[in-house]
Amino acid sequence: MIKSGSGATPETQNRPRPWMIDAFCGAGGATKGYQRAGFYVVGVDEAPQPNYCGDEFVQGDALAFIAGHGADADAGHGSPPCHDHSALSALTGADDTGWLLAATRDALERTGKPWVMENVQGAAMARGLVLCGDMFGLDVQRHRYFELGGWLALQPPHGKHRGRVAGYRHGEWFDGPYFAVYGDGGGKGTLAQWRSAMGIDWMDKAELAQAIPPAYAQFIGEQLLGHLRSVAA
Repeated sequence: MIKSGSGATPETQNRPRPWMIDAFCGAGGATKGYQRAGFYVVGVDEAPQPNYCGDEFVQGDALAFIAGHGADADAGHGSPPCHDHSALSALTGADDTGWLLAATRDALERTGKPWVMENVQGAAMARGLVLCGDMFGLDVQRHRYFELGGWLALQPPHGKHRGRVAGYRHGEWFDGPYFAVYGDGGGKGTLAQWRSAMGIDWMDKAELAQAIPPAYAQFIGEQLLGHLRSVAA
């Protein structure tokens, strides 16, 4: 993996095609899925990401990178911080990142390239896709919204869940086939169980709690790559 900003310069990288930007990439749950779909992925995050799995990492302002390099990419993905939009924010307090949702949408739209934006249930965004771990045989529900810009994707069917999420609810233990991949309490699973449930084998618990399963991005990325090929043809 190339770490831009610590030797390599994004302006002069001769990147393979097709390549895309994964803004607010974290340790790369979305990145891994897009790689599996066939993209070279440049991840951008303001925090160091020593476990990032992508082809290239840029530590810096994600919106500024999209503005400076998005038009050169083939596509873009953004996962702006979700805390202001989650159900838990009513209990824990918002962290003043909600403005990033609209700002990320605007930055991606200005590139003129097809894009994807992901966030939690409750986020103020168009639901081009709503994905759940059950759709991919995962032991996590993890419903996420995906807004699409400049292209369309097929929505897979969402069947009935196989049972409950395992853990404590109001002091009572419930068994179930799913793990709640967030937080530390409630009898939640081990690191090994979280990794298996998410289809991710390189992240720690804190990183897993912020990630999406790679299967989501692979599903989207394969359709996005088909769109790019149809446009090129």
